[in-house]
Amino acid sequence: MKRILVVDGGSLHAQNVARQVRSLGVYSEIVPCSAAVEAVQGPDLRGIILVGMVSARLEAVLGQTAVPVLSLDDRSPSEQVLESFLSKACGEIREWNMDNFLYQAVEKIRAQVGSGRAVCALSGGVDSAVAAVLVHRAIGDRLTCIYVDSGLMRAGESQQVVETFREGFGIPLVHVEAEERFLSKLAGVEDPEQKRRIIGIEFIRVFEEEAAKLGDVEFLVQGTLYPDALESGVGQGDLVKSHHNVGGLPEDLRFKLVEPLAVLFKDEVRILGEKLQIPQEILWRHPFPGPGLAIRVLGAVTKEKLDLLRQADAIVREELHRSGWYHKIWQAAVVLTNMRAVGVQRGRRTYDYVVGLRFVSSVDGMSADWVRVPYELLDTIGRRLLGEVEGIGRVVYDISPKPPATIEWE
Repeated sequence: MKRILVVDGGSLHAQNVARQVRSLGVYSEIVPCSAAVEAVQGPDLRGIILVGMVSARLEAVLGQTAVPVLSLDDRSPSEQVLESFLSKACGEIREWNMDNFLYQAVEKIRAQVGSGRAVCALSGGVDSAVAAVLVHRAIGDRLTCIYVDSGLMRAGESQQVVETFREGFGIPLVHVEAEERFLSKLAGVEDPEQKRRIIGIEFIRVFEEEAAKLGDVEFLVQGTLYPDALESGVGQGDLVKSHHNVGGLPEDLRFKLVEPLAVLFKDEVRILGEKLQIPQEILWRHPFPGPGLAIRVLGAVTKEKLDLLRQADAIVREELHRSGWYHKIWQAAVVLTNMRAVGVQRGRRTYDYVVGLRFVSSVDGMSADWVRVPYELLDTIGRRLLGEVEGIGRVVYDISPKPPATIEWE
């Protein structure tokens, strides 16, 4: 397949440029400047887009190549500029779309799995749901989904996931209760990267144990996306945070990974999900981190903190739905900070937790901006959190864009 290489020279715009190229029907890949010299000599390369500063060594290599090069001065180009460049680089044939991807992905999965069996790490989120239905289309009931209730999920989530996949999709599903197991592993752990690694490894161990009960299972399906790999530092990129399904995997992994969405951005996954006829209530759910509420409880994780956060999260989601704002927001995170503040409740002094609200707009999660929700909505949410959830003494609203901040606090 024809491809365009987007070289990230430390710019804030490289991901946006790559998405623009794909939206015009040409597959694009992002590489950091440090890895670009080797990458520009790969097969099927039709063009190179430089975003930001590049090294003298790379400039010298590009001077010897016949591949068209577009250099931007650290900005996103207009559609007209990109169209002109892509026509020169690739001609008028545009092969990148989700219809072609769906056909090719099914064939690739069948070729990889062969006559073997697979388990899918199902979280109930958009990515794992699309991955599960896609792989089920390819290999049928040789796929079994495993949903692990780690005790780190939102209120009512486990029941919804199990009912949807057993009754709605007819995909074989194993439901594992593992709250005590995960919380014991996380006891006293405060470092976010360590939390992610612990959770990632423990998920794999559960999958291994459950797969052994099913017989000869060789493959593990994950809903890993392109941004997961980029942010986890794969391909010589800079580490932002280790996604539990990338940087958090154990070195002695016993499965062969099947990651059919690993080249897609989030908006592309949703388009693919529509083609697979996945229900809208799953397809347009807000993204939820794989490590669950463990990374929205800042500092050490306890059952008491998780229960408090679950209550708060349920209130926020209820008010967003009631006000009509839920689908205007890409993601709404409720964060239980590790900080307490003095307050007054019912005439007495309190010293309770500070909760942070993080509402963002985005397309693929690689960049985001905070949402200017009405003050009246924030007021309603704040009053309910302070009045209904024992242990919350203050509510703050996060107005940080990504970058420089990430969407999740940990």
